Amino acid sequence: MPRYRIKVEYDGGPFIGWQRQDSGPSIQAALEDAVFALSGERVVVHGAGRTDAGVHALGQVAHFEIAAEKRLEEVRGALSFHLKPQPIVVVSAEIAPEGFHARFSATWRRYRYRILNRRTPAAMERGHVWHVPVPLDVDAMQASASVLIGKHDFNSFRSINCQAKSSIKTLDALAVSRADEEIRIDVGARSFLHNQVRILVGTLQLVGRGQWRKADVEEALAAKDRTRAGPTAPPQGLCLMEVRYDSAGGEADLEESIDEN
Repeated sequence: MPRYRIKVEYDGGPFIGWQRQDSGPSIQAALEDAVFALSGERVVVHGAGRTDAGVHALGQVAHFEIAAEKRLEEVRGALSFHLKPQPIVVVSAEIAPEGFHARFSATWRRYRYRILNRRTPAAMERGHVWHVPVPLDVDAMQASASVLIGKHDFNSFRSINCQAKSSIKTLDALAVSRADEEIRIDVGARSFLHNQVRILVGTLQLVGRGQWRKADVEEALAAKDRTRAGPTAPPQGLCLMEVRYDSAGGEADLEESIDEN
């Protein structure tokens, strides 16, 4: 039975998140319905990142299995067709290597958070940026971000509802940059704790406002206490940009923790 690996883009605004739930529409359920329309088979579609309500993706990766063999272009085109008019598109489809699992085989994920830093709110980008009307000091934010790079106990930077057994993670990259009125925060790691990226962003914006110093971020990290870090930034500014795998596709590492942001 072939296992198909797909790359998916979506606007997370209309959805309760990636994961299928009874409380509303999800990206996972929409994809599973599209696979059923393509093949007549009810399957589970597994995603690399279980994005929260309102979070977007340009580089989500997912996989599923169906008994019927289909041409890859037929899989891509048919799924995108059956997803209409929902804001979800299957960008590409390929046969996954043996042992591949979209979530557990992933070796690296990159998220980008966008802040619109000007007095007036967004019109065209509404629902895709966090509007912060007060000036933010990007240099101070980047200096404080350096404290968080590396292997740490990120218990202060995860949701109280996080189900990961361990709060120890290795953050490979955390870069803050400005492009005119937009501040971009790029975060890269193998996996993340629940809401970790959004709490990192919420903390760094306190530094940008001048309310926190680098030492405050260091203290929050050392405290290992959620109440000591900054607020959770709103979901609409967050986007899953890319997911990487090793050259062979990667054997599934079932011990790898959840990735929910």
